[in-house]
Amino acid sequence: MNKDPYTNLASALHSTFSKQTKQAVSGVGAVLGTITATGLKLDDFKHELQDYMIAELPGMLALPRYMGTGTTAKLEEPYWDDKQINTSFYMEKTDIEDVRLELNQGLKPGDRVLAVRVNGGNDVVVVCRVVSAGA
Repeated sequence: MNKDPYTNLASALHSTFSKQTKQAVSGVGAVLGTITATGLKLDDFKHELQDYMIAELPGMLALPRYMGTGTTAKLEEPYWDDKQINTSFYMEKTDIEDVRLELNQGLKPGDRVLAVRVNGGNDVVVVCRVVSAGA
């Protein structure tokens, strides 16, 4: 039998700290999940979550100069008779401020997502949709 009280104390502290650390870290980090019709199902948690958050990305959209094709119609002139002209449009480089990417508008049941646990694992934030590299 070991009569050294410090060895017993060190062993008890090590065991307690180890358990506390595992418990604290287990609820934090990124995890894959699937959007369902009624919520979010994380791969490492057996219950579906109905109360989760979805990232929204505010910012500025910078569009390069590009050419688009389309159809023009001039309805004011009677001799056009609803004629249309196929043409190309050159759009100049532009920056659009106060743009917001709303991820929740594009998610559907069955979509695979990357979620991050926050607030000590009490809340989950869906960060993005994930797809196979071959898709």
